[in-house]
Amino acid sequence: MSDATTSLGVADIQKIMACIPHRYPFLLVDRVVEMNGDESGIGIKNVTANEPQFTGHFPDRPVFPGVLMIEAMAQTAGVLVVSARGSEELAVSTVLFTTIDKAKFRKPVIPGDTLRFHLTKIARKRNIWFYRGEARVDGTLVAEAELSAMVM
Repeated sequence: MSDATTSLGVADIQKIMACIPHRYPFLLVDRVVEMNGDESGIGIKNVTANEPQFTGHFPDRPVFPGVLMIEAMAQTAGVLVVSARGSEELAVSTVLFTTIDKAKFRKPVIPGDTLRFHLTKIARKRNIWFYRGEARVDGTLVAEAELSAMVM
């Protein structure tokens, strides 16, 4: 077993950008505060009022779009997968989102909230990883889904 799969780690914004190709305004994870190889991790998104989606969603009552929470879960999973590969990372050209299942949105997320994306690996089949994701604000479940991604 390699160190990458046995020790907890973190990823700041520079490491996140080294793992996944997303950039502003579509990079939706500010930090990964806990990584247990590709098994589990917690990503952080600080929701701020000046984000572009709030111009139209919704001007009088800004609500963070649920689809962006799902995307942020997938980005967190991508960081886990690429980071855990360690020296194999050079062989990764991209991570592609392949499925979303059992998505549920439970409470609105507004500017000022800090989203925590809890990802737990369900399975891996060849180059496809399956995760269960939960988005939480102050410990309260606001969204959940099962996701998969393919490493190319």
